[in-house]
Amino acid sequence: MHGTPHIVSDVMTQTVAAVGRRAPFKEIVRLMQDWQVSALPVIEGEGRVVGVVSEADLLPKEELRDAPDADRLRLRRPVDTVKAGALTAGDLMSWPAVTVRAGATLAEAARVMAREGIKRLPVVDDAGLLAGVVSRADLLKVFLRADEDIAEEVRREIASYLFPPPSSVVRVEVHDGVVTLVGRIRDTALVPVAARLVRAVEGVVDVDFDLAHEDGTR
Repeated sequence: MHGTPHIVSDVMTQTVAAVGRRAPFKEIVRLMQDWQVSALPVIEGEGRVVGVVSEADLLPKEELRDAPDADRLRLRRPVDTVKAGALTAGDLMSWPAVTVRAGATLAEAARVMAREGIKRLPVVDDAGLLAGVVSRADLLKVFLRADEDIAEEVRREIASYLFPPPSSVVRVEVHDGVVTLVGRIRDTALVPVAARLVRAVEGVVDVDFDLAHEDGTR
């Protein structure tokens, strides 16, 4: 993985299970079990995502299975009682579907997940058709980048522009994703800028500085 920012299509799972609106309850459960996933996109036509059916959408059927009708109405939300009697993906799904574009940055996908409180997002192409699924675990793959890859990107994209030699002499060190800039620089006012840019590099855990002004002051 080179360059930044990386996009969803770099880390998403392309081969995914999905169901149509008419998929029956047991088929949905079976697919979730076979694919070891907690949610499935619901598609129609050529693959347009219209909703998502999750374990949370299925559970009311078991939770309220032996509850009297009066208890269902008194103890549960109306949507739960409806889903307890639902038979197909179209009736069970949550809609409209929360999706993310394949070209979105990983940060954008992470913000959508955090805002919606979900663990997996259907990924759609420019035509709105299902292209894959991205999970929280997928977004964390950037932290598997080799330290030397991160260091090379910081040197090439940031240090060489903010602290060009010979006026500045900066060494980039990376250990377990933590970037440290070491050396002497001409303009210490650029340090906050460098911190922001380095933290934006995919795979960076944190950034530290051991920099002094060219006159020796820190």
